[in-house]
Amino acid sequence: MSATGPSRQSVPSGGSLASGSSLASGSALSPGQSLPSGSALPPGQSLPSGSALPSGQSLPPGGSAPAPTRRAQAGRGDAGLPWGSPVVYFVGLLLVALFLGPVLFIVLGGFRTNAQITSDPAGLPDPWVLTGYRTVITSSKFWNPALTSVIAAVCTTAGVVVLGVMAAFVLARYQFRGRGFFYSLFAAGLMFPLTVAITPLYTVISALKLLDKMAGVVLPGIAFALPTTIIILVPFLRVIPKELEEAAALDGLTRLGFFWRIVLPLSAPGLITVGVLAFVASWNGYMLPLFVFNTHTPTLPLGVAQFSTQYTQDTAQVLAYTSLSMMPAILFFSLFQRRIVGGLTGAVKG
Repeated sequence: MSATGPSRQSVPSGGSLASGSSLASGSALSPGQSLPSGSALPPGQSLPSGSALPSGQSLPPGGSAPAPTRRAQAGRGDAGLPWGSPVVYFVGLLLVALFLGPVLFIVLGGFRTNAQITSDPAGLPDPWVLTGYRTVITSSKFWNPALTSVIAAVCTTAGVVVLGVMAAFVLARYQFRGRGFFYSLFAAGLMFPLTVAITPLYTVISALKLLDKMAGVVLPGIAFALPTTIIILVPFLRVIPKELEEAAALDGLTRLGFFWRIVLPLSAPGLITVGVLAFVASWNGYMLPLFVFNTHTPTLPLGVAQFSTQYTQDTAQVLAYTSLSMMPAILFFSLFQRRIVGGLTGAVKG
């Protein structure tokens, strides 16, 4: 078959072009076909996958080379990924051990006896004993503070998410005088942690007669979590296209309907992020319940302090109590860690 045949002619699989011949416009090479030395591609002609150009041959203007095979791409990718310095891996493993070491010590310590802890503080349980965990789980000294922590954390999280998304929606989507001032005011709240404001806060709580009440813990918890919530949510709500809001208005949706039906579903990653952060912060809160609760059932962090004071000699049981009190926050954070990273990434991109 001639290489310069009529238009739209193809070279069959296994066929070859004569040396020095050219491929006519509209003709095609079969997969695996190669051009001999001296042959030429017409302008706009592309090489199929697996075809090859001879040594010294170049593609004409508008021509394209075949896409590299998956094996070639994998080979180049593997060769281009360096292992990095061993010092980086050593520092990373050191940090992992530094953070996980105390947690493992507490968890494993609950499976040991006091004699084992005294003889070998850093050893593994031998044998494994369930007495410490069984005693804590069957005691009301654990479940009553746990119930208090659950109520405080759930109420605080709900208040933070609901109030935070509404305030962030106004700051992100509405144009009004003083918007930048209010946003800066919330951002400034990040510079005043609870430890700095605890004395005037105690005075305000006492004046409002909220001492020894759940509201005395929940309301300040919401207030101190709102700055972080708004800083995270405002970029999410700001990047929602204006055209989407206009289209919703043409369909008859009010601004409130746009908020409920469109804004909330689109900002779900950010809502999950701020919800998890608020829940974990409320669950681990110690100072605020310490100042507010007197005769009220304490939260788990206070329960750990009271339990360790009461059972000073029973180290294994104290470790079991501490392990059980921190497990819900760890599990909750671990389950949603990808959503948290995605939410924070979206906030940075926004």
